[in-house]
Amino acid sequence: MIIPSDLSQRLLGGTPHKIAVLHAKALGDLIVTLPALGAIKATYPDAELTLLARPWAKEFLSARPSAVDRVISVPQLAGVNDESAVAMKDRAACVGQAAQSTAVEQFYKAMRAEKFAVVIHLQGDGKAVNPFINTLGGGLTVGLRNQGAEPIDRFIPYVHYQSEILRNLEVVALIGARTTRLEPQVEVTETDEQETAVVREIIKGKPYVIMHAGADDLRRVWPAAKFATSADELIEAGYQVVLTGTPKEEEIVTSVMQAMKRAAIPCTSLGLGGLAALLRKSSLVISNDTGPLHLARAVGAQTIGIFWAPNVLNWGPLTRNNHRLAISWQLECPNCGTKPISPWPFQPITDHCEHSCSFVESVPVAEVLNFAAELLPPEEATVRFRQSY
Repeated sequence: MIIPSDLSQRLLGGTPHKIAVLHAKALGDLIVTLPALGAIKATYPDAELTLLARPWAKEFLSARPSAVDRVISVPQLAGVNDESAVAMKDRAACVGQAAQSTAVEQFYKAMRAEKFAVVIHLQGDGKAVNPFINTLGGGLTVGLRNQGAEPIDRFIPYVHYQSEILRNLEVVALIGARTTRLEPQVEVTETDEQETAVVREIIKGKPYVIMHAGADDLRRVWPAAKFATSADELIEAGYQVVLTGTPKEEEIVTSVMQAMKRAAIPCTSLGLGGLAALLRKSSLVISNDTGPLHLARAVGAQTIGIFWAPNVLNWGPLTRNNHRLAISWQLECPNCGTKPISPWPFQPITDHCEHSCSFVESVPVAEVLNFAAELLPPEEATVRFRQSY
């Protein structure tokens, strides 16, 4: 349901001409904001919707139709778009860091000149980013806020375990934005298709399954040997297998290939657009819980996601017709049995456990192949799986 325009205007005190949304994080994080961005545009079609994001997002969204009219790159700021740095804890820290950088000062000046009617953030509990959006000079600030975070005009509390899609929709509802389109959607362009030409020549028109064995966090990585076994079975069943990865994930792609008995197609050079096109025309995508899995769902691919149980609450798909979840219920450190701190069981107690290991290793190959058998069209494969999974 779209909220009536007159009620939306009353919520804001008039029709906004410019709305800015901050989301300067990774690919998967951006994908789950798309329904919320669509809701804003549907509710306020005449307002210019600007996304404040990382440079790669500008390149990706500018190349295809989307709800966003403009993308502005955010300079590097701790806690805003620099996840490796310590998040800023208060306004003084935010302003202090800004003063050290001419580029940041110029950015703030330019944003204040934009005179945004509304500035919304869709990332985190507000401790790092509320000072940032308050510095941009918007007429109304909206987002998430927990105790200790700088005040903003309208907010919902950040409760860690919540679907990120629904969380973002709940935030934009604070300005009256509503939609019935809950699943993220990304359009694939002709340019995207052209980027995949070299890979398609190797695939030679056969049905193919994409496997993405990498992830930024080792704790979300299914073992290469299990990807390899699954890939061999799919090849035996008549599919090509394409192993995707970023350039920095070439090592794990190589590890999977070395563990295989048959030959897969490595693919680590595509840009996001080319990857989107390749994902869309696949028969199935099998992936760790990482950005390409969320992109696969957004372009309409069938997926099997390998998830650590609590992450399903935040990052799992909302529907199951075309998607399956292979879930690990391992809540303690697999090496020492340490029970991690609540409310994030994925974060071990630092003083007692420093092990860096997979929390999804226990997911069996049989479960993944069972899901594959459910999703893959029987008429595509030339041979059935050798075993009953």
